[in-house]
Amino acid sequence: MDITLSPIIAGAMNWGEWHAKLSTAQMADMINQCISFGITTFDHADIYGGYTTEADFGRGFAQSGVTREDIQLISKCGIQHTLGNRSNKVKHYDYSKEYIITSAENSLKFLQTDYLDILLLHRPSPLMHPDEIAEAIEKLKNEGKIKAFGLSNFTNSQTDLIRSRTEVYCNQIEFSATAYQPMLDGSLDYMLTNNIKPMAWSPIGSVFKEENNQTQRLRMLLLEMVEKYEVAADVILLAWIMQHPAGIVPVSGSCSAERLKNQMKATEIRLELMDWFAIWTESMGNKVP
Repeated sequence: MDITLSPIIAGAMNWGEWHAKLSTAQMADMINQCISFGITTFDHADIYGGYTTEADFGRGFAQSGVTREDIQLISKCGIQHTLGNRSNKVKHYDYSKEYIITSAENSLKFLQTDYLDILLLHRPSPLMHPDEIAEAIEKLKNEGKIKAFGLSNFTNSQTDLIRSRTEVYCNQIEFSATAYQPMLDGSLDYMLTNNIKPMAWSPIGSVFKEENNQTQRLRMLLLEMVEKYEVAADVILLAWIMQHPAGIVPVSGSCSAERLKNQMKATEIRLELMDWFAIWTESMGNKVP
């Protein structure tokens, strides 16, 4: 598969209406700054910003002067939300052939591009039919509208279902020092075995978002590691993820160009073996089995 992703992906979920509300000029500046320090992959979903953030980013991209071939664009589809301009009475999932194709084409229009590097199904639906999904994906590939196809938040068995009909390039899952279950439930083993690239959303986890015994233990440990490795705590947490042999690519949700630049230091450090296990130990609250 001829796709090269940056070692850290910039997640655009909070760039628009849902948080930072960046202007077109600010979007353009963020895109250029990210590229300048090596982040060339941008992660989207149609629902972000109540179905508005892709268009906001697209206007920024058009103003940025960036060449399309110099970046990679990821988007997701399938969630029919009650937000934004949709008339949905209940949140649900739609993986009909027509909806997948229409969603992808809308993403192309809003992002002001001719193709997506990767299109993901956002969350699994009990009603999804692999044949119908495969027909949509093959049509989009044959028309040059997507380069690759992937999943998000799918279990191993759900991935097998889709893989039985069409190639799966990646699966974007929640994974962090505080949400380490994919190391234990076979998810990362499965992706490594089947050559499926793992991406991790919320890669910093709840370390600085929640106040509980787990996060307190981790913050105390990180104080020592910050001094030892001379990098910020979020850099250490990203390095912890990236050290896993499955080759996990973190999707950073930061809206700060300076923080994204700093997080790229995670590509330059390798935690000592006992430090890596110390983070896992403090997260679990007990020694490894």
